[in-house]
Amino acid sequence: MRMKTDTSQWRDPQAYAFVQGAAADAIAWEFLRRNPQYQQDFAASRSAKAMRALRQRWGLQFRRQA
Repeated sequence: MRMKTDTSQWRDPQAYAFVQGAAADAIAWEFLRRNPQYQQDFAASRSAKAMRALRQRWGLQFRRQA
């Protein structure tokens, strides 16, 4: 499943106001989730092995669920 990027508001400063108070990981996630190659890789990662490869390729670390 590929997410469609909304580019209609890209020049509107209010569309990116969250960046001013955001932590580095939140900003990184915004850029990563919009990356078409990441979207393809994520959609293809159905198994544990594929998820390990996804984490390694994109330098991700996921929190363990409590």
